[in-house]
Amino acid sequence: MRAAVLHEIGQEKLEVLDDVEAVGFGPGKVRLRIRATGLCHSDVSAMSGVLPQPAPFIPGHEGAGEVLDVGDGVTGLSAGDRVLVCWLPACGACPSCRRGQTQLCLAGFMNAGTPNFKRPGGDVFGFAGTGTFTEEVVVGAGCAVPIPDDVPFEIAALIGCGVTTGLGAAINTARVEAGSSVAVIGCGGVGISTIQGARVQGAAQIVAVDPVASRREAALRFGATEAVSPDEFADAKQRITAGEGFDYVFEVVGKSATARTAYENTRRGGTLCVVGAGAMDDNFQVNMFELFFDEKRILPSMYGGGDVLRSYERAIALWRAGRIDLESMITHRVRLEGINDALDQMRTGESLRTCVEL
Repeated sequence: MRAAVLHEIGQEKLEVLDDVEAVGFGPGKVRLRIRATGLCHSDVSAMSGVLPQPAPFIPGHEGAGEVLDVGDGVTGLSAGDRVLVCWLPACGACPSCRRGQTQLCLAGFMNAGTPNFKRPGGDVFGFAGTGTFTEEVVVGAGCAVPIPDDVPFEIAALIGCGVTTGLGAAINTARVEAGSSVAVIGCGGVGISTIQGARVQGAAQIVAVDPVASRREAALRFGATEAVSPDEFADAKQRITAGEGFDYVFEVVGKSATARTAYENTRRGGTLCVVGAGAMDDNFQVNMFELFFDEKRILPSMYGGGDVLRSYERAIALWRAGRIDLESMITHRVRLEGINDALDQMRTGESLRTCVEL
């Protein structure tokens, strides 16, 4: 079986191998044939060590495909079903799940420490307990979410992570109000989805902030009312909000420096929503006086900040209704052999989302 493997944390290139085997199939598990997978910046962050992940591992967590086989005890799924991969399945029994905060369930993270692939040289892990840069993968039944027949695999793959994360940040976490002013810092796939979420919510002004010109141009096509470079952000704040700051600012980069910029450009009493996944040793700082005096809400958003199954359904409904554009988010398509070129395109900002077709 072919798969793209990272041998050591810190390497920038993946090796496409044909001697990988998906393992772990049994009760409560399903075997999937991956048909399409997206490249998410979290994959690169895991490769570089920003996000913790044991190696060697197969990146990828934004995938969709078909069920090949189901283990004993699995209900609601059968061979041939079309599914998307949920990298953070809810157990339904922990305190977070019982409170309705299924996005905070830790059961899925426990899978990340168990290898679900092997090669002649030893075990291989799947990123976030999945690993979709491969032809087949074995995951828990909760990771395989059925999708309607009219949803293409590449669209379902995007909904599996980036789209759900960005839309949910605007709709679930920040709860953007109609007529409000919004700024989004970082306009890759998740940032573009955040812009679309703010547009769906009825924001009056949506300012996209990104250093890459092509991403700024794309942001305008997806609903931003203005797109500026980081150096132009202060001027946009002055022009649009008379210097007060935006009602909502979304940080979709995952760095303390951009989070601080987001904080400073949020109005007093406004909302800073942190969407980007950053490093454990990168500390965001506010002083105690400004925290008290400015009364700005600081809201992290994990996987869209809501029940992911409901979020998937909402994304599909909005897509069907033409309220969000998912097809145009896929700017590049490659086969597995082109994975390293696709990673470079994402690192430079050339692509929004690349679809790897398997």
